[in-house]
Amino acid sequence: MISKISQEIRKMVSSFTPDDSLIFNNKPIKINPQNFQDIPEISAEKTLAFVDGGQAEIIAAGNFSLGFIRVVAQFIRINKEQQEKTNLIKNEFYLLTTAKYQQNEIYYESKIFSLNSKLFDENLLFLSSQDSSIKTSAERAPINKIANIARRFAELSLAKIAAEQADFVLLDGTLESTFNNENIFLQKLPEKVSALAKTSSLFTTSGNSPVVLLNKIGPKQQWSYYVDKNTYFVKMHPQSKHIFRFERDKELLPYLTENSTDALFLGYPYGLILADKLARVSNEEKKSLKMIFLLRTENKEIAEYLTSSNAHEILDHLG
Repeated sequence: MISKISQEIRKMVSSFTPDDSLIFNNKPIKINPQNFQDIPEISAEKTLAFVDGGQAEIIAAGNFSLGFIRVVAQFIRINKEQQEKTNLIKNEFYLLTTAKYQQNEIYYESKIFSLNSKLFDENLLFLSSQDSSIKTSAERAPINKIANIARRFAELSLAKIAAEQADFVLLDGTLESTFNNENIFLQKLPEKVSALAKTSSLFTTSGNSPVVLLNKIGPKQQWSYYVDKNTYFVKMHPQSKHIFRFERDKELLPYLTENSTDALFLGYPYGLILADKLARVSNEEKKSLKMIFLLRTENKEIAEYLTSSNAHEILDHLG
């Protein structure tokens, strides 16, 4: 059984040819070796801001979800001699989403309780549970899906703020719109805001991964591969096996390669590694936030509304 599966996978991998085409925006684009370009060395000192976010669901029941969201922008000054961390912007908030029944439909309504200044208007999170941008099946979207949207809106809002203090801004992810109202934030981003995606959903006409094919036929050193005027595949260290999807300002790439030499994740910007670490809400932090909230005397009644799985989890941690 395993040998047959392995044979099928090898057959698929060996089917890559330079004649393959990339499918981008539903159109085939011929893979052309001439589209590879070297990434030059940096020419001047610049300040970069790396933006990422983290989240955790604190408590939830069928009709509400309380989440905690943190977004950060880590600034790093980069020149040929050194890289120096400078200031950090951090924004944290609780997001309470409740289910509302109106006009024969269930809607999700959210309130932001910010520990800093509020980054965006929570009315932009008001969505039908049947909204196509958050559904993943025939069933209505789960209520905790709204926290993903809130985190994304917060990251985009913080990127705009960071652009006022940095020469370049880099977001973890893409600049494509996925959710309703997301374009409101994307359209406000200045050109200096770019994005780097660790994974890519793009395919070739043979149904395979363009990342693997480009790695096979590309140069040995760091390079960028032109897809369209705003989109590139990039390899940011000669010894890295990783290729990422990059969007927007190509002038940023020399500084990213300079920042992508950490052995922890060779070929990936250290600034994004650091931003991810600073924004992440750990399991221990999540447990602590949950206990702080539920162990308050006035909140005992709320525990009665939690799902059985939440109740078991709480009892386990109290033991």
